[in-house]
Amino acid sequence: MKIKDHFLSQEIFEIKETDTKGVFKTSPIPSNISKYYESEDYISHHQDSGSLKEKLYKFLQSFNLQYKKTILIDRIKKDSKVLDYGCGAGEFVKFIENDFETLGFEPDSDARNVAQSKINKAKIIDNLNAVENGSIDAITLWHVFEHIENQDEMLEIFNSKLKEKGLLIIAVPNPTSYDAKHYKEFWAAYDVPRHIYHFSKSGMENLISKKPNWKMRKIKPLVLDSYYISMLSEKYKKSPLFWLKAVLHGTISNVKALFSNEFSSLIYIIEKK
Repeated sequence: MKIKDHFLSQEIFEIKETDTKGVFKTSPIPSNISKYYESEDYISHHQDSGSLKEKLYKFLQSFNLQYKKTILIDRIKKDSKVLDYGCGAGEFVKFIENDFETLGFEPDSDARNVAQSKINKAKIIDNLNAVENGSIDAITLWHVFEHIENQDEMLEIFNSKLKEKGLLIIAVPNPTSYDAKHYKEFWAAYDVPRHIYHFSKSGMENLISKKPNWKMRKIKPLVLDSYYISMLSEKYKKSPLFWLKAVLHGTISNVKALFSNEFSSLIYIIEKK
């Protein structure tokens, strides 16, 4: 499938299935990938602009933050050590810092500075060598794993940083959801070339099953993502009444997923063996 970078460059990329069935990769990956993030509209890395899109994002994010925290609270003890990898502007780190011993890893200096300005107890780092091996109870990647090209290497590093039975929690968009199939090449969560990999539910299960050091424990939905992704997709299509259409198709996606489990975004809770 050929996909346009609707967000920024308008360049065309292709998505091809990898050797792991159900896992797809963007091609080609630009050598200067960092320039594809250079926009004030890239929400994960910048401070509030007050735009309509960002206000909706923040509204949905407030519910998602509580939901994500609950996933941790249900599985690890209070004051456990949590690393939020690719923490962006630090919203999740800030949200959980009073419940857990919290670290945020962020390579982008601008985003890191924004995150640092928000937190009180947590620590923001830019080098995983600062994290002692076998010291972390849970590592979270909220819509970050799809940006990582050297995934096999990073899975090994995450494994080394986690304690025995530690958790790796990965949230990624699902290209076999209803909204992905409905919007096709306009589906905003393809987000090429920033999203290097694309994981169907079976694809992520296949990937983890190949790794002897990991075990899939649970898969949970991110229900609200379908609405935000649908809104962006409708805007990329230049649709009139894009709000109404986004609510309609976001709702259809979630209702269908109640039976198929193919939600717009999925959270994979993976345990270190």
